[in-house]
Amino acid sequence: MALVRVENLVKSFKDLKVIKGLNFELEPGKCIALIGANGAGKTTTLKMLSGLLEPTHGSIHFEGENKDADHRRLIGYLPQHPVFYEWMTAREFLEYAGKLSGLNSREAKERSNELLELVGIDDAKNRRIGKFSGGMKQRLGIAQAIIHRPKLIMLDEPVSALDPFGRREVLELLEKLKQEATVLFSTHILNDAEEVCESILFLHDGEIIESGTMDQFREKYQQSKIDLVFQGRANDYLKSLNNDPKVISIKIEGNKASVFTSDIEEVKSTILNKAVKENWPLFKYEISSISLEDVFMKVVQK
Repeated sequence: MALVRVENLVKSFKDLKVIKGLNFELEPGKCIALIGANGAGKTTTLKMLSGLLEPTHGSIHFEGENKDADHRRLIGYLPQHPVFYEWMTAREFLEYAGKLSGLNSREAKERSNELLELVGIDDAKNRRIGKFSGGMKQRLGIAQAIIHRPKLIMLDEPVSALDPFGRREVLELLEKLKQEATVLFSTHILNDAEEVCESILFLHDGEIIESGTMDQFREKYQQSKIDLVFQGRANDYLKSLNNDPKVISIKIEGNKASVFTSDIEEVKSTILNKAVKENWPLFKYEISSISLEDVFMKVVQK
């Protein structure tokens, strides 16, 4: 049974309909990514789920809960730009957040110590938050979001502003969070979702245009693909492939290219022959499976 069921969720701001009738379910104990470009409606959706925005129409139903009940006690939410009292220490901030969430002093202290260790900043618990790195602040924000043991943890773009080290720290933490609750996080960084999530919701222009697991997407959209990396501009060498009937499409980004084909063996031979005869400066040649980015581009362009 689904932990959360969303039915015909709509949000309008005056005459502008931002969210256009969302229907989806969140299963317990899973990590789900809400994927979409900037402006797709990800933050608005999370704010409605968290109770910070009232839907214009539709319903959000939690398993075992009355439809009109206050669901905020079941939710942990970390906004895209969290705000901290930077003069507080991490331990003081978590204990404060715990008491605001209804824990007594002893419970707040015990839970804070537990979470500081879980998110990996126990050695900095007495340091003022103003001295924290971006990754440490995100870890602290996640700890604050789960201090009251919510059933659903929602994170809005949790790694978008982090450097590679901070991003890696938070992604590893998301793996741990699945032990505690259902995790829903929004992102436009597709590799992150592919790495840590079991299920994916594609949001485009306020609508869910596709949903499922990566295995389901690969089965549905799978095409043979050859990835190429050149020492110069890829476009200078691949123009002749546009007329090949076995080539479905070519995606080029600078010196990188992906060739999608209906006949991997024939197109593979064509590319290798051309590379030898025309002396292509190939740096990398790889046959690979479809990625989440490839799936996203296909479903958006449908």
